Amino acid sequence: MTKATTASPAPGRASGETRTALLFIAPAMLGYLAFLVWPTLRGVYLSLTSFDLLSPAKWVGLDNYRRLVNDPVFWDSLGVTLHYVVVNIGVQTVVALLIAVLMHRLTSSTVLRGVVLAPYLVSNVVAGIVWLWILDTQLGVGNEIIEWLGFERIAFFGDASWAIPTIALVNVWRHVGYTALLIFAGLQSIPPTVYEAGRVDGASEWRMFRSITLPLLRPILSLVLIITVIGSFQVFDTVSVTTDGKPANATNVLQLYVYDLAFDRLQFGYASAISVALMLVLTAITVFQYRLMRAGRTDLG
Repeated sequence: MTKATTASPAPGRASGETRTALLFIAPAMLGYLAFLVWPTLRGVYLSLTSFDLLSPAKWVGLDNYRRLVNDPVFWDSLGVTLHYVVVNIGVQTVVALLIAVLMHRLTSSTVLRGVVLAPYLVSNVVAGIVWLWILDTQLGVGNEIIEWLGFERIAFFGDASWAIPTIALVNVWRHVGYTALLIFAGLQSIPPTVYEAGRVDGASEWRMFRSITLPLLRPILSLVLIITVIGSFQVFDTVSVTTDGKPANATNVLQLYVYDLAFDRLQFGYASAISVALMLVLTAITVFQYRLMRAGRTDLG
């Protein structure tokens, strides 16, 4: 009896498939190199120079980073950004998880999923302008309702204590549907038999959520947190169209400060140094989150 052997592809065919694969990959790779790798390398180089667009870049070494360490506006902007990140991440994650669990446990309607995702289809600029009108202190329908309920009108975007939470909640409204659908996809990967076993053992819905759902959702929750943290640190457009850093720099987030340095003051070298520092901080946070939450592992056997 002869042993069956698996025929290997002919060398010519294999090389042809490789060329075809490279042909399909080439557009994405060119875009990646042109719009991500090259700007990143260029930004790192500019962070070590003094550059104002009007004259050639002058090498200054680490001077921009020394200036950054001693820049009170930078640290104030970092504090404002962290305030925004905490509010945005905390509220968005909890609300998205609640919506995803309700959709998973109560309904499978695709129409409802479309409704939940609808705000995400609106751009940040449009969402910011619409909510700026709704929450306008004098004419906004939001403040009309607040006054009708017997409370005083609130300067949501004009008061230093309200501005950042308001901007964060506007972005929560826009992004929470997308985040909820990511979590919903993770919930669908959990076998129904696990919940059936929990019911047989007499576990309540809350106990199953705490002991089954959350542990098995860890990989997708890690992904969601990494994506939302990176996006939150890069907030710009919503702030730009609503408050533009006001009042009294209460909403002067890092990206707005970088934009002001680069395009208003033409300090591209120093703006690049802040951008590089932010990139390093986000890289460190991402690695820390990934390892802390063991994102690459799952409790499913």
